[in-house]
Amino acid sequence: MRKHPLLQLAADNARASKPLRAESSGDEATIYLYGVIGGWWGDIDAQEFAKSLAAITAGTIHLRINSPGGDVFDARAMMTAIRQHSANVIAHVDGLAASAATDICMAADEVEITQGAFFMIHNAWTVAIGNKTDMRTTADLLEKVDIAITNDYAVRSKQDAAQITKWMDAETWFTADEAVSNGFADRVVEAAAKPANAWNLSAYQNAPRALTESIPDPEAHRAHLERHLKLLAMNSA
Repeated sequence: MRKHPLLQLAADNARASKPLRAESSGDEATIYLYGVIGGWWGDIDAQEFAKSLAAITAGTIHLRINSPGGDVFDARAMMTAIRQHSANVIAHVDGLAASAATDICMAADEVEITQGAFFMIHNAWTVAIGNKTDMRTTADLLEKVDIAITNDYAVRSKQDAAQITKWMDAETWFTADEAVSNGFADRVVEAAAKPANAWNLSAYQNAPRALTESIPDPEAHRAHLERHLKLLAMNSA
């Protein structure tokens, strides 16, 4: 049976090791958010992020982002931690900021995106089980989540909420230049090399061909194979 796209996204992209990493140098610190957002996915846990962020006393914090998305509520908790920190927070979209990863960008004081990177916005997803009342309640919740996300995008981008809703309905992938011209990012930076896509984006409907045909980095591919080998071993036991 085919998995729900949300579960497929997690299964294909969650990594065996925790990708959250923080470094400090003088009055600047860097946190790497290279993974799926949400502790239950096995990657970037909001509580661990908040702890790491609170421990930083530097005046400038760089958030380096390469993420296919994840849990919207973990992203919301991370946004709160960013907004409450006294440092100037700069989000750097190094390769991909999709779905919940774009929410995190909205909380930063500045956003820059690497030439060749992508920024994707869409409507919230979830998985639900229950009767018709449960499904209607879930749909109402998703609508509220979408409204909250739309408001965040509108504040930063200065775009009309109706336009943002259209983009979210269509699952829109912005190039670096488009992200800046539409107000989601402040500037484009040139990359030393073309960013490589390490993510399986087949769960999304409109992922750019340039990303879906990219060759994953060796470490991500190795971790992906190891997960499948473990699942095969468990199923054959």
